Formats: sequence, structure tokens, C-alpha cells
Amino acid sequence: MAEDKKKQVILVTNDDGITAPGIQNLVEAVKGLGKIIVVAPDKPQSGMGHAITIGVPLRLNKVAFLGDADIEAYQCTGTPVDCVKLAVDKVLHRKPDICISGINHGANHSINVIYSGTMSAAVEAAIESIPSVGFSLLDYSLDADFTASRKYARIIVEEMLKNPPDKHTVLNVNIPIAKEEEIKGVKICRQAYAKYEEDFLERLDPHGRKYYWLTGEFVNFDEGKDTDVWALANNYISVVPVQFDLTHYTLKDKLEKTWSFVHKER
Repeated sequence: MAEDKKKQVILVTNDDGITAPGIQNLVEAVKGLGKIIVVAPDKPQSGMGHAITIGVPLRLNKVAFLGDADIEAYQCTGTPVDCVKLAVDKVLHRKPDICISGINHGANHSINVIYSGTMSAAVEAAIESIPSVGFSLLDYSLDADFTASRKYARIIVEEMLKNPPDKHTVLNVNIPIAKEEEIKGVKICRQAYAKYEEDFLERLDPHGRKYYWLTGEFVNFDEGKDTDVWALANNYISVVPVQFDLTHYTLKDKLEKTWSFVHKER
């Protein structure tokens, strides 16, 4: 027990659910770096963003994980953000040294960071003063090859544990679909201006009632070579530092100067 208290604590979560291959590979990637605690949704929660559960009871059940008795794992009926909150308050009774989320099945580059449950879990940790990272692989397949993802996830987590960053640090890490030897390295990037041009297909159910199915095409409007989309297209791993302060400071300064009815300090 005394040895466990000295170990750094790594909280692992995701949005694809506790049985997803991505989270299993993330745990494998960081084994030996500290005490691993897994708290993850009991079912897929993709696209939940920063949703929290209100008005419905949450359940938290201890489960076996990868047949490894050294890994303490729980499944939660709530969202990825709920998982982080419950982990800190009811499982750990303290803040972990780092929170890692993923490995997500599919991209979380550009605008996806807004919708992503994977990234919202990481952001929630940063709000709670826990340095965090969200990992995503651009392959949606359940039998995706996580070899490169495991390698680079371990490198990044090792670096953050050895040299602890600011407590509000949150990184968005995306890994391209490529063999380990094809990856050119890691690039620190900015978020590209890219989004989905969406459409809702209108259909009829067997009772003749209308329903809608969301479809869309991903469009990149950003030609910069310093973006996450460019890095991934060129076989680099992208690392984007993100923040939960959404204030547009340049516009704030402009409005203070140009809006005559705004109160100004004298």
C-alpha cells in the first residue's frame, strides 16, 4: 500500500465505452508509469460534448479490466464528463496526477474538439486542475491498428509525468492512419478551420412518419501548414494545446474601444 501511495496516479477514461479497443490500448500504453484507475462509460457516448447528467441517478460499478488485478476499473452510466467528476469525488477522493482520455475511434481534429466526448473529459479534468490529454486515432474501425498510438501515447504521458505542465494544461492529440514506420514525427499545431457541411436526410418510418438522419462531408477551409488537419494528412501526429477559456480577447479589446455605451474605467 505504501508503494502505491508513492506512485503517480493516472486516470483513464473515454467516450467509446469501457469495452472499446481504444481504451484497452491506452491502458496497455501507460502500464508501469503509475497507478492506473479506469472510470469510463458503460456504453458509447460519442458526440456528447461536455454534457453532464442532471435529474437521473448515476451508477458506478466496479469491473474487471483486461484480467489485470492491478488495474482498478469502474463503469459509469453517465457521460465522459460525469466519469471524470465521479472519479475524483467518489473513487480517488483526490485529484490524479494526470487524466488521459481515449484512444478515440475516429478523428477529433479541427471543429470535432467541440463535439467530442473524449476531449470534453480531458477538458473537464483541466477545469479541475488536472493536466490532461485526449488521444484519437483517425481509424473508426474496431479492429484498427493501435501500434503507433500506443507508442506515442506512452511517450507523451511519460513526458508530462516527468515534467508536470501547468495544472490547467489540456492537449488534443490525433494520430494518422499509418504504420508506425510511416509516421514522420510529432508536430505542435493549431486547430484548423474546418467543419462538416451537414445535411439531414428525410425518410419515412414503417408508419409513414418522418424522421431525419444526419449526414455530412468534412471540408477543410484552412490551407495553413501549421494545422492539425495538415499534419495528419502528411503523416504527422498532431498535438494541439486547447483551453476552456472561450473568451475572444482581441474582440473584447475592440468592443471596449468601439462601443460608446460600454462602461469604461476612468
